Amino acid sequence: MLIQIFQTSHPKSSEITPESLYAGRRRFLKLTGAATLGVALRPAWAESSQPVDFPGLKSSPFSTQEEKTPFADVTSYNNFYEFGAGKSDPSENAHTLKVRPWSVAVEGEASRPKRFDIEDLLTLAPLEERIYRLRCVEGWSMVIPWVGFPLAELLRRVEPTGNARFVEFTTLHDPQQMPGQRSSVLDWPYVEGLRLDEAMHPLTLLAVGLYGKVLPNQNGAPLRLVVPWKYGFKSVKSIVRIRLTERQPVTSWMNAGPREYGFYSNVNPEVDHPRWSQARERRIGDFFKRPTLMFNGYAEQVARLYTGMDLKVNF
Repeated sequence: MLIQIFQTSHPKSSEITPESLYAGRRRFLKLTGAATLGVALRPAWAESSQPVDFPGLKSSPFSTQEEKTPFADVTSYNNFYEFGAGKSDPSENAHTLKVRPWSVAVEGEASRPKRFDIEDLLTLAPLEERIYRLRCVEGWSMVIPWVGFPLAELLRRVEPTGNARFVEFTTLHDPQQMPGQRSSVLDWPYVEGLRLDEAMHPLTLLAVGLYGKVLPNQNGAPLRLVVPWKYGFKSVKSIVRIRLTERQPVTSWMNAGPREYGFYSNVNPEVDHPRWSQARERRIGDFFKRPTLMFNGYAEQVARLYTGMDLKVNF
């Protein structure tokens, strides 16, 4: 299989840690340190007036110009099974998650494997705001202003070997902090995966915040994946391990329901879920449904990744 890796220029040394990034980092440490002491990001927090914790963010040319989903909806209507299967469960239960200290091991088919502290990840590349659509396989969608940096920036630091063809992501496994992991709804810990060229695509984001704020626990703090042309369950949250592999990973939802959840998980209105159509979606806050866009509206940027593939077989 031909792996197409998108090259982007490395930032100049003067751009790695701009003053605004240091300010955002200090606020991040302050907030996440408070979480360690048990100060919860509870649903009432989601009703606040969007204060900025990452000042001076640069905007991204990849951002959509669509109306953003209200902040309160983004932080109170979530899928995060580690804290319960209901949409409100994460915002009600995720205060038990301690996001400091936190580190992420990047290993496997890498010449320079390394464990990164979350503070180090914040200085890998300038953070930026990217307004991405997020579509869930159940048929609802949001438009969210994420804060983060391209996953490719992290992967380049560890230098993937010639055997690396896929990237596997693993969530924290701690039933004491994540009460949903005491259930058998999935085989824990949560595992997701991408092909290497998908992971290196400039749209693929490691998010540390949203709406200019540090990520709330219920949205995947302190680090989550955002791949805007794939269904939302592909956005693994609270990541503790990233592993480069030669073989395709078996993801959690593939393991739970292989007829319903394929490895690629691309938004494709022509491929129905076995129990419902994917042709239309309802944007949170809207009454009427709208047509689902191929690759969630990102076809111009990513369709070439799947040239020659049967997307009904590779779903």
